Amino acid sequence: MNIGAPWPDLDEAEHRVLVMQTKLHQWAKADPGRRFDDLANLVYDPAFLVVAWARVRGNKGARTAGVDGVAPRSIVFGAGGLLGGLRDDLKAGRFVPQRVREKTIPKANGKIRSLGIPTVADRVVQSSLKLVLEPIFEADFKPCSYGFRPKRRAQDAIAEIHYLGSPPRNYEWVFEADIKACFDEIDHTALMGRVRDRIGDKRVLGWVKAFLKAGVLTEEGRNRETITGTPQGGILSPLLANIALSDLDEHFAAKWAALGPSWTRAKRRRAGEPTMRLVRYADDFVVMVHGTRDDAEALWGEVAAVLAPMGLRLSEEKTRVCHIDEGFDFLGWRIQRRAWRGRAGKRAVYTYPSKKSLLSVMDKVRSLTRRARHRTLGDLLRRLNPTLRGWCNYFRHGVSSRTFNYVDHFAFWRIVGWLKKRHVGLNMHTLVRRYLPGWRISDGGIEMFRPYKVNIERYRYRGARIPTPWSSATTTGSPPPAA
Repeated sequence: MNIGAPWPDLDEAEHRVLVMQTKLHQWAKADPGRRFDDLANLVYDPAFLVVAWARVRGNKGARTAGVDGVAPRSIVFGAGGLLGGLRDDLKAGRFVPQRVREKTIPKANGKIRSLGIPTVADRVVQSSLKLVLEPIFEADFKPCSYGFRPKRRAQDAIAEIHYLGSPPRNYEWVFEADIKACFDEIDHTALMGRVRDRIGDKRVLGWVKAFLKAGVLTEEGRNRETITGTPQGGILSPLLANIALSDLDEHFAAKWAALGPSWTRAKRRRAGEPTMRLVRYADDFVVMVHGTRDDAEALWGEVAAVLAPMGLRLSEEKTRVCHIDEGFDFLGWRIQRRAWRGRAGKRAVYTYPSKKSLLSVMDKVRSLTRRARHRTLGDLLRRLNPTLRGWCNYFRHGVSSRTFNYVDHFAFWRIVGWLKKRHVGLNMHTLVRRYLPGWRISDGGIEMFRPYKVNIERYRYRGARIPTPWSSATTTGSPPPAA
């Protein structure tokens, strides 16, 4: 790629980046042992920097500033100077990342999650690094991993669990696991060892290591060194976490391959030998077991041994073994095998919103419909509708009809309650006539989003046929593996 070319516009830059990423991905896939030695020139290539800046300025965190005090969204003019200076610093070896700004946010379980917010310049470099590294490592990642990967989503993980738990596969025992403080405890030496398996460019390795060692400026104003882990909030962090957790994916992939072809697996299964399948979304994962409870319990030590070299450990509070008939929560869903409605004597795996997810959206609705939060009904609907729409779109692929009706009823009457408090003295008849004609809630052309109207449809299980952005399903796809 011609790095001396003038700065391209975004459309041209995206095309050039996609062409180069496709080549990198194809080379990595064709030769699993290849180490890429000349990547630094791509990181500071004008096209990669332009695309990196567009993604930094367009993501949700663009309104938040790092230790530089500058939010990407606030930069309207002067981006060319920023990218030009970054390119010069990267080429000359002068680039040094700054500390990330710590921001703590409450978690649903009452604990605190610590985010690390990089500076604008660091975000652009991390984004460019990700554009270069992701196509290479995607060639090695296993199909069982779904979190923070292009064209993959949580629904794919849920669909695979549903597929494995349903007849005739009947994986009945579940090792439900969570890695304790995964992003905070990844061992830098072990992680860089895995990165070096694919990357031989010393400048790129140096930049990745510099981001890991950059340190943190705490909310109290103290500097803290980062000896382990990769900060949550960094653009590069999800990719690095997936690289670290590939050890786990490869371990279970090797166990599956050792069972041989489908007829051999079936023979071993009839003889009582267990079969296991991993389904992972970032640091949350389950192992579906076709065997006995003892086979599932044995995974405590096995999984711990796989994670230990990377400096990781299982969370004893969130890790357990259960039967699929008992049910378990995963990625906001409740997954449980029950009697099949309308099919006497048969059982089916049901997926529906968990109680925790339901309470979460109800808390958001309750917070948004407090009397003093909005000046007009239109303001309320502008805030409430995206919350309801996003939650329903996530859960519309499960058995969610009754839950959607409940959420719709709850939200509707919360809005009615808000109107009654805003218009004290109006009786219900007058309130309905003025603000709820036909019992429809709308204001200024904005109508309330109604969850009960959302269509429910089963998500299509895609198995190993999920294409990357750099390949087509027709050339790289394969049918779902037999269970």
